[in-house]
Parts: sequence; C-alpha cells; structure tokens
Amino acid sequence: MGDTGQNGQGGKSLRFVAAALILRGDEVLICQRKAGSPMGLKWEFPGGKIEAGESPEQALRRELGEELGIQAEIGTHVAHVRHSYRSGGAVDLQFFAVHSFEGELTNHIFEDIRWAQLRDLPGYDFLAADRDLVRDLAAGKLL
Repeated sequence: MGDTGQNGQGGKSLRFVAAALILRGDEVLICQRKAGSPMGLKWEFPGGKIEAGESPEQALRRELGEELGIQAEIGTHVAHVRHSYRSGGAVDLQFFAVHSFEGELTNHIFEDIRWAQLRDLPGYDFLAADRDLVRDLAAGKLL
C-alpha cells in the first residue's frame, strides 16, 4: 500500500487493522481492553495490526491465535471502516465474519471477553472506530 500521505502532525500514520466478528447464533464475541492501556476498558472486536506481507485474513488468524488461543476459519468480509482519531492517528479497519474455530477460547490479553447479543451491542462503550458498525450490527443490517 505504501505511504498514503496521511502522516499529519507528529508523524501519526494510518494503521491497517483486521478484526473478527466471531459469531454464535445471534451473539458475537466482544473484548474489553485492559485497564491502563490506551483507551482502556473500551470494548472492541478481537484482531490487530496487519503486518507487512500479510493479507488481512492471515493477520486476523494470527492475532486471534495470540489474543484468544483459537485457530479461526476466517469467513466473509463484512465491513470496511476508516476512522481518524482526534489525537491525529487514523485506523483502517476490515471486519471479517468468523463462524467456526478450533481450540478453547482463552483470554490472553483482555480485561474481559464475553458473548453479547447483537441487538445489545450499543449498550457497551465501544471504541469510536467501531460505533457505526455496532449500530448496523444491532439493527441487523450487516449479517
């Protein structure tokens, strides 16, 4: 992708991130950031940074292994969001559905993880970048 010229002040760049909507019926797995971390105690979907040379799917599979100890089957691409934070950083988020995985879900890095009803998602304090997606999921628009 190279530099998209969005370095803004302070050298903040655009981060490319892949995230998973791990689904179980009409529930999705949500994860709470650790207290004391950046944007601590906010809720998000598991996933992380796409490293150089990785496809979004490869990155997501790796991250889900690191964060939750599972080997996920990455499904369809559900949404693509670009969000600029007031701090100057920007994130490019790609969301994928995950309908099946192997291994036992284990919380390796989060304050909390839980299964939430899609319609209840707006009641959680999500990261700003996730909020439009959360609204659409709750309204039954995406899945």
